[in-house]
Amino acid sequence: MTDPARRLNRTEIARRVALDLPDGGIVNLGIGIPALCADLLPEGVELRYHAENGILGFTEMLTKSTGDPNIMEASGNFPKLVPGMAFFDSVESFNLVRGGHIDVTVLGGLQVSRAGDLANWLIPKRGIGSIGGGMDLAANAKRVIVAMEHTTRDNQPKIVNRCSFPLTAPACVDEIVTDVAVIKVTADGLVLMETAPGWSPEDVQAITEPELIVSDTVSVIRQA
Repeated sequence: MTDPARRLNRTEIARRVALDLPDGGIVNLGIGIPALCADLLPEGVELRYHAENGILGFTEMLTKSTGDPNIMEASGNFPKLVPGMAFFDSVESFNLVRGGHIDVTVLGGLQVSRAGDLANWLIPKRGIGSIGGGMDLAANAKRVIVAMEHTTRDNQPKIVNRCSFPLTAPACVDEIVTDVAVIKVTADGLVLMETAPGWSPEDVQAITEPELIVSDTVSVIRQA
């Protein structure tokens, strides 16, 4: 590992994900790092955000002190009212998801496998978890991006050959953005596209269980 090397913080992970969100698209953001993307879009990019509890069309969040407690998205954040914003029941909201109308969902991850399987709802040793809308989103969104730290707190890989945690959905992930790498999931395997400043492909491989395919154009993780 070259010097200086550091891991991106949660905001920087979210800012990198935001660069891959499509202008004009319908996007669903999961809890945690994914939710941060809402306030980090590049200039000129406009999205319509969707929430499983029945909101479509919000574009930014209010703080807890200024938000309306009667208007909350699925993560407990407070969307700002904007013209054209729509409210409906959760049945209609999940019809949008299951009908394939969500362009991108950004989800957190506990494990992602070489094949793009996602586990993000239950840690078996804790015995508790909540699937929420994650299973429907992972299985039906047109594109799935996972935003997470690259390793656990004890530095064990979260990108693995095979998930040992219960799956949210199989073969659903298109892209993984972590605190040290941007990785594309392809039919040939996991392709390392970008690394954090000071990190070599070998450094990333050392904390990744599957063998990575290093892109010919691998570069430093973009922030703008």
